Amino acid sequence: MAVRKKLHPASPWVEVSTSRKDWDSADPEVLKRLFEQITLIRVFEEYVLGLASQGLVHGPAHSSIGQEGGAVGSILPLTGGDFINGSHRGHHQFLAKALGHVAPSGIDLAGTMPEAVRTVLSRTLAEIAGLARGFCRGRGGSMHLQWKEAGAMGTNAIVGGGVPQAAGFAWAARQAGTDAVSVTYFGDGAVNIGSVLETFNLAAAWKLPVCFFIENNRYAVSTHVDEATAEPRLSARGAGFNIPSWRVDGMDPLAVHIAMLEAVAHMRAGNGPTIVEAEVYRYFHQNGPFPGSAFGYRTKAEEAEWKARDPRDLVAAQLVRRNILTTEEIDAATTGAKAVMDAIGDELLEPVPGGKVGQRRIRADEWPAPGFVDVGVRGDLSEFADARIEDRDTFTGKVGERRFIDVVADVMARRMETDTSVVVLGEDVHRLNGGTNGATKGLAAAYPDRVLGTPISENAFAGLGGGIAVDGRFKPVVEFMYADFMWVAADQLFNQIAKARHMFGGDGSVPFVLRSKVAMGTGYGSQHSMDPAGIFASAPGWRIVAPSTPFDYVGLLNSALRCADPVVVIEHVDLYTSVGEGPVDDLDYCLPVGRAAVRRVGGDITILSYLAMTSLVLAAVEQLGSVDAEVIDLRWLDRASIDWDTIGESIRKTNNVLIAEQGAAGTSYGSWLADEIQRRFFDWLDQPVQRVHGGEASPSISKVLERAAIAKTEEVVEKLSEITSY
Repeated sequence: MAVRKKLHPASPWVEVSTSRKDWDSADPEVLKRLFEQITLIRVFEEYVLGLASQGLVHGPAHSSIGQEGGAVGSILPLTGGDFINGSHRGHHQFLAKALGHVAPSGIDLAGTMPEAVRTVLSRTLAEIAGLARGFCRGRGGSMHLQWKEAGAMGTNAIVGGGVPQAAGFAWAARQAGTDAVSVTYFGDGAVNIGSVLETFNLAAAWKLPVCFFIENNRYAVSTHVDEATAEPRLSARGAGFNIPSWRVDGMDPLAVHIAMLEAVAHMRAGNGPTIVEAEVYRYFHQNGPFPGSAFGYRTKAEEAEWKARDPRDLVAAQLVRRNILTTEEIDAATTGAKAVMDAIGDELLEPVPGGKVGQRRIRADEWPAPGFVDVGVRGDLSEFADARIEDRDTFTGKVGERRFIDVVADVMARRMETDTSVVVLGEDVHRLNGGTNGATKGLAAAYPDRVLGTPISENAFAGLGGGIAVDGRFKPVVEFMYADFMWVAADQLFNQIAKARHMFGGDGSVPFVLRSKVAMGTGYGSQHSMDPAGIFASAPGWRIVAPSTPFDYVGLLNSALRCADPVVVIEHVDLYTSVGEGPVDDLDYCLPVGRAAVRRVGGDITILSYLAMTSLVLAAVEQLGSVDAEVIDLRWLDRASIDWDTIGESIRKTNNVLIAEQGAAGTSYGSWLADEIQRRFFDWLDQPVQRVHGGEASPSISKVLERAAIAKTEEVVEKLSEITSY
C-alpha cells in the first residue's frame, strides 16, 4: 500500500488581528500619525472626486477611499530610504510615502499646515489634473505618480506591471550595502498575472528584500475575487514560493502596522521577500464618484457593511477612548484638512467667466505648454559631454583581426572592470563558458555578484533590470537569448522601460541595455529567428544599435552603456564567428551617437543596410560589378539617432535608394525608413525607394524554406539588376 505523508509549507502563513490590549499598548504617536495621514488622504480623495464630478479631471480618477488604512499602516514602518511602487489606484500609497518623507514626526491638521506638506498635496492634485506643477509635470495623471526623492518610484496603469521593477529596487538596495526594503502594492486582479508570479519566484530565489503587498479589495473592476480564483485567500500564493506571508484585516490600520513591522524586520534581516495580504474595500467604483452598486455588481447592503468598518472611524474612536485626542480635536483635524484642500484648489482653479454660480475651470497658466509634448521621450545625450568619441578614421590604437564574439566578451569584461555599477543578467549568462554563444565568457568567475543567471522568466528579469535602471545606482545589461523573447516581456520593454522617462516627467534617466540576437539562417525556426529592429523603432524611448564589425561593436556597446536612455544592442549570429578589424587592447572608446558608416563610396545608388546584411550587400555589389553603389551601414536605427546628414548627402548624389534587410516584411525596419526618406528627400529621388527584405512568413526550420524566407546576397543582386534595367 502506498505510504502518504502530509506535507507542510516551508514558510509560515499567519493571520494578524488586534485586540483591545493591542490598542491600549499602542504608541500614542503611532495612533496619531495613522489618524492624521488617513484623514488627510481621505479629504484629499474626496476633493479629487469633487473635481472629477465637475469634469475637471481629464481621464480617470481612481480614488482609494476606504483603503487608506492599508496604505498608511504599511508605510508608517518604512524609512525615507525605502522604496514603494504601486498600481493605478495608488493615490493613498503615494501620499502616505510622500507625507512620511516631508513630515516624519507627524502633522497637526488643526494647526498651520507645514509648507512641505502643502506642496506635496498641491503637486499631487495638480498631477491628477494633468497640470505643469505636478510631480510628473502633468503627464502621469491619476495613474502615474512618481517622486523618487521620497522613495515613491511610480504607480502604474498596467495591472501587475510595476511588480518586477520593485524587485529591481530591492536588488539595488541590497547590492549597495543598505538594509532598505522595497514594497510593491497591487490588487487581487494582479495576483493572477504572470509577471507577478514570475517575480515571486525570482525574488524568493534571490532572497530579495521586497514585500508583495496585496490590496485584496475583492473586485477587479466588477469581477469578484471568488470568480477569478479558486483560492481567494490570496496570500496563500506565498507557500508555493517559500515566501513568509501575512493575512490581515486592511480596515484595521493597527493590525496592518503590526503585520508590516514583522515583515519589514524579516526583510531587513536579510531573510528575503514577504507577502502581506490586506483585505480592504474601495467605497467607490473603479473610477469616479459613484459607488459600485450604481453599476449593479455590488449591493448597497454590502457597501454599508464595509463602511461601518471605516478605518478612519476606527482609529478616531480609539484615540478618543484612550484620551489621546478629543472629539473636538478629531473634528478640527478634518476641518483643517478641508480648509487646506480648498485653499490649494483656489490656486489651481478660477470661476468660469459668465458661468453658473460655483462653476470653475483650471487656470490657463497651470497647463503644460503644448510644446512640451515630446520633450523627454529620450535624453539630451549630455552624458556624452566628457566621453572619448572615436570612429575608425580617428582611432590611433592598435587594431588586428578579431573574432566578433571574442570582442563582445572582451568589451563587457573591460566595462565591468572599470565600472562597478555594471551588472549582467539573463538566462545561462553565468554558465556554459559565457552563455549559449560565449558573449559573457569569463565574467561570472571575475564578478560573481554582478553576473546573475536568471530563471526562465523574461517579464520578471527584464522588469527587475528596469527597476535597477530607474533606481539609478547600477547599470543593468539584460540578455535575451533570442530577440523573439521580447514578445514575452513586451509589457516591461514597451509599456514600462521605454515609457518611463517621458511618462514620469521627462527628467529621469533609464540606463538600461538589452542585448539580443538575430538567428536567421541557423535553423532555429519561427520563434528563435526574428529581427526586432522594426518593432523597437516603433516604440518611442528606445535607442537601437546594430553593430556589423568588431570595431563598431566595442564603440557601440560603450556608447550604449554610457547612454542614459534604454538601448537595445542587436547582434547577429552570422557575425559571431566572423573575423574583422577590431581593437587589440584599447576598449575604452565610444562611437558617436547617430553616425552611420559609409562602407563603400559610389554614385549610382544609395544602399542602406545594417547588421550582417551589410556584408551581404557589399558582396552583391562586388558580384554584380556593373553598379557603382554607395553602401551605408546605419549602425544607429532609432528615430532620434538615424544619421540623416550622411543619408541625405548620399541621396542628393545618387538620386536612388535601396534599403536592404533580412527580416520579414511584416515587422520590417525598412518600411518606416522608406516612408521617412520619401517625405524628407522626395525632390531628389528619381524613383520610389526600393527595398529588399524577407518574406511574409517567419523563417521555418526546413533549410530550403528558411532560405526562401530571408534575404541574402542573391536577393540584393536581383533587385539591383532590376533597378538598373529601367
